[in-house]
Parts: sequence; structure tokens; C-alpha cells
Amino acid sequence: MIPLIGLIFGLLIGIFMPYQIPVEYSTYVVVAILAVVDSVFGAAAANLRGKFNMRLFWTGILGNTALAMLLTFIGENFGVQLYLAPVFAFGTRVFSNYAIIRRRMFMKQVQVDENETTDKN
Repeated sequence: MIPLIGLIFGLLIGIFMPYQIPVEYSTYVVVAILAVVDSVFGAAAANLRGKFNMRLFWTGILGNTALAMLLTFIGENFGVQLYLAPVFAFGTRVFSNYAIIRRRMFMKQVQVDENETTDKN
């Protein structure tokens, strides 16, 4: 329940807060958001497997974000679109973790449905 309240609160702040990110920082913000989304999806997948570790989660968020932003910074200084490396890596992992989450949730639902069918017979 608390995560849902936090999500709603964050969305409301984002909708009603009249702040625009300057164009020169937009690449950094996008890479940082993708790093955080990757860590959240990874944590959700690890939680479903029973292997979630809070310390690993926070170091993943901070480390992935810092590394992605560093690569973006270096790429901009050399005139190379180096930010595409973390975008590709994190994007791939987000979809991979989403597939794991989807499969686990689907298999749990199938087991619940099978148990309900067995109980009725």
C-alpha cells in the first residue's frame, strides 16, 4: 500500500510542478531514470525469486546511475554518443526483468487457478 501511495504522490508532484529540465541536461536525466527503472525491475524480479537484498538494490541504483552519467559525460566531451551504451544495456535488462516478473506472476496465477479447480472437485 505504501509504494502505491508513494507512486500516486510522485505522479501528482510531477504533474503539478511547473519545472522543466534544461535541454543540456535532458540526456543525463533520461539515462539516470533508465538506470533507476532497471534497478527497480531487477529488485522486483529478485524479490519474486526470493533473493532480494536491500544493500545490493541501493548500491545498484547509485552505481548504475553514476556509471551511466559518467559515460554520458565522457561521450559528450569527446563528441561521441556514448550514452547509448547504458541505454542499450539498461533497456535490455528492463525488458528481461519484466519478462521474468511476468512469467513468475503468470505461473503463480496458474497455480492458484489449478488449486481452486482441484479444491472444487
